[in-house]
Amino acid sequence: MKNIFIIGAGLSTPCLIKYLTENSDKYNWEVTVGDISKEMAEKRLKGCPRGKAVTFDVFNDEQRAKYISNADLVISMLPARMHYLVAKTCIRFKKDMVTASYVSEEVKEFHQQAKENGTILLNEVGLDPGIDHMSAMKVICELKEKGAMLTAFRSSTGGLVAPKHDNNPWNYKFTWNPRNVVVAGQGGAQFISHGAYKYIPYHKVFTRNQRMHINGYGEFENYPNRDSLKYRTIYGLEDIPTIYRGTIRRPGFSKTWQTLVEVGATDDSFIVENSENMTYRDFINTFLRYEEELTVEQKFAKYVGLEEDSIFMYRLRWLGIFEDVKIGLKQATPAQILQKILEEKWKLDEDDKDMIVMQHRFDYELNGTSKVLESSMAVEGKDSTCTAMAITVGYPVAIASKLILTGEISSTGVKLPTTKDIYMPVLKELESFGISFTEKEIEV
Repeated sequence: MKNIFIIGAGLSTPCLIKYLTENSDKYNWEVTVGDISKEMAEKRLKGCPRGKAVTFDVFNDEQRAKYISNADLVISMLPARMHYLVAKTCIRFKKDMVTASYVSEEVKEFHQQAKENGTILLNEVGLDPGIDHMSAMKVICELKEKGAMLTAFRSSTGGLVAPKHDNNPWNYKFTWNPRNVVVAGQGGAQFISHGAYKYIPYHKVFTRNQRMHINGYGEFENYPNRDSLKYRTIYGLEDIPTIYRGTIRRPGFSKTWQTLVEVGATDDSFIVENSENMTYRDFINTFLRYEEELTVEQKFAKYVGLEEDSIFMYRLRWLGIFEDVKIGLKQATPAQILQKILEEKWKLDEDDKDMIVMQHRFDYELNGTSKVLESSMAVEGKDSTCTAMAITVGYPVAIASKLILTGEISSTGVKLPTTKDIYMPVLKELESFGISFTEKEIEV
């Protein structure tokens, strides 16, 4: 019998836990779920006889040692900053570890020790990062094997609301951590285009959006996402002239969001004094010049260069940011106040379903001819628990964990799912859950 210890029972874990518990008899697994809320862990296990829920605090050294030392494989679904503590303990007790998050520099330091231990610390095997790596590497390797030379690689992903449930003017609802949406782009973005390096500061990230089309779902836009340059090495595309990664939204989202960035409503670096007694209207007005003859709406529109009756101002009014409603948050930053407003308006209703969209575009030359290959994926959620986000994050983690436990993945060290021994079997099984890509050649 093998013991699996899952740390965290949040929104991305239902499909992961479901997969492992449903296969526990077949593979003789015991599945322990540890969360700061034992009740939440029990809820995720749904009474599985081979499952066990425990209260777990990753910062408790004694608990961490106890549960990790008794596991054969540890799955960390905690926030990325906490994986280091888990990885350190896995190294100490020579245990395999799987995460869906970006690998940190601290975790990378364990590479040699993990190899010496004969263990694997597999990171970035969720959605983005995860499915993006695996699906891109599959096509890149296939093109290289044909003798093609890649000249451009563009990849974008978005968590959105499914079309049938898209009923607000932003065409957006929260499908993952709201804070991450509010502070998105604050590190700026960088990519390379036709051999020229492009560095986009935060206050311009949302002005650099590009239109795109996904078959069956229509038109979207994407804005540049973080550091695209590092993917040259990860994907073996060191000399490629164009590489770009973006975040997908529906058209118009970026321009409207940009206005909130411009006025300062997304700033997370200072506390708004007396925030608990302010109204949302007061909050927005704090960023605007005193002009007694103009309303707050008029001042806002003037400041960001919009027509007051534009669709962009309509979206902002719909959010309620100009309403005389008390904020009620003490010692809050602008970003925290904005998040509270958005959580009230962008929440998924009980019957809503979300959607994940991903698209890669590969420009390449083969036998003297320029070609373009487009590879697209769209997954809709099943319900408010088995969301598209939970499906596309949870199943890759679960499948990779199974392959490690059964010995089908035998790599050691700190790894990403960018090698064929990992991405091929994971992608193959993902197809059985409706996670697959449609490829088409585009006329140049």
